[in-house]
Amino acid sequence: MLLQVPGYAETRYPAPVEGDFVLPQFRFVSGETLPALNVHYTTVGQPRKDRSGKVVNAVVIMHGTTGAGNNFLSEQFAGRLFGPGQLLDAAKYYIILPDAIGHGKSSKPSNGLRMQFPKYTYDDMVLADYRLLTEKLGVGHARLIMGTSMGGMETWVWGYKYPDFMDALMPLASLPAEIAGRNRMLRKMAIDLIEMDPEWKGGAYTAQPKTGLTGAISSLIFMTSSPKQMQKAAPTRELAEAALAKTEARFFSSLDANDMIYQFDASRDYNPAPHLAAIKAPLFAINSADDQVNPPELGILEVEIKKVPKGRYILLPITDLTTGHGTHSNPAIWGSYLQELLVLMEKGKNVSN
Repeated sequence: MLLQVPGYAETRYPAPVEGDFVLPQFRFVSGETLPALNVHYTTVGQPRKDRSGKVVNAVVIMHGTTGAGNNFLSEQFAGRLFGPGQLLDAAKYYIILPDAIGHGKSSKPSNGLRMQFPKYTYDDMVLADYRLLTEKLGVGHARLIMGTSMGGMETWVWGYKYPDFMDALMPLASLPAEIAGRNRMLRKMAIDLIEMDPEWKGGAYTAQPKTGLTGAISSLIFMTSSPKQMQKAAPTRELAEAALAKTEARFFSSLDANDMIYQFDASRDYNPAPHLAAIKAPLFAINSADDQVNPPELGILEVEIKKVPKGRYILLPITDLTTGHGTHSNPAIWGSYLQELLVLMEKGKNVSN
């Protein structure tokens, strides 16, 4: 079933359309199965096919942890990319925005199974999206696969799991390495704080466990924070506390405790590092220097990108425009690199480290 997304009819790009694809007896990496896994998605633009009937203009963009595909339908993102003459002009490209397993309108614990929901991973997310593309949308090859944060990590997985599937890759705000160190600690703290709340009740709560969820949100706020922008926006104690209260309220209105446990834990087995040499497509990895999730001082990408035959690492310097981890959703900052990647994609040129 396809539905036009309300509220976007007046945009400069074609009206987004929502759909659902049900995968029967979906088997997860854990060995668990779900009788019916729903994958929700949004598309912008129309598929264009060659003489053999193959879709030749697909672009896949994947969202971050706790997000959904329609997050990209903002003036900051879609308004700068999907319009006439813009880099991902939806009159030229068929843009696909999936909701990852456990997110948005795709199947997730809060639909009813709670903590009995299969323990999904990023590999499961990528497989579900691959089947969405190939079995539902008729896409056997993508021009570009890109993503932000968790979606960036999925982009790395796409690159080595299906190396012939795409012409180019662009992971934003991610690292191609095991989630360890402070990153894993923050995720585990968020999970533990929810589960330590007596009101969580083993996942069988009737109202959100507010104390535990508040603790988990603290991890999320730090991970997505930008010290410079926060100081500019809230230079006094009163303003800082008001901003915090507003941010917490926004998260409380959209997050579910069980969903959040799964979302933070889904990265537990993620580790592209041993597989990077299998990536064939040109790949631009873009991070920002003020990213608290992937701080550049770790030195991970400088090492790992050398394993990618056509890979390039781009570190955006801190400026008045960068917003920490959230810089991944501002193409005004990194759009020139996307343009360069698209040119390389069209020309079929190699990318040197």
